[in-house]
Amino acid sequence: MLKERMTPEELAHLTGYSRQTINKWVRKEGWQTSPRPGVQGGKARVVHVSEQVREFIRSAQRAAASAPGTAHVVAEDSFDALLLSLPKTMSDYEQKQLTTLLLREGITGLLLRLGIRTQE
Repeated sequence: MLKERMTPEELAHLTGYSRQTINKWVRKEGWQTSPRPGVQGGKARVVHVSEQVREFIRSAQRAAASAPGTAHVVAEDSFDALLLSLPKTMSDYEQKQLTTLLLREGITGLLLRLGIRTQE
């Protein structure tokens, strides 16, 4: 899940590419960045995730996913990143409701509700 501003490390984790590759894209594509709050020294930056950046990352993810031998790793990293970033996009109330649902029904119950798994 893309936020308005993300560190190269966050983008790397989300896409399955390295931080160095993300920084190379930042320079090559001319993406807008700003100093990372709370970090001194001037080298730590955050990337402003514009529509141009979103589109570039989407196309990079597709290219990586279609490359032989990398599809599983990229998809797994992206899914993990999505799950880890999910609470950041939810309100406290939504987090509590989801926690209650998962504790009450477990992952199997959630998948049943979503129609992803059938009752056995």
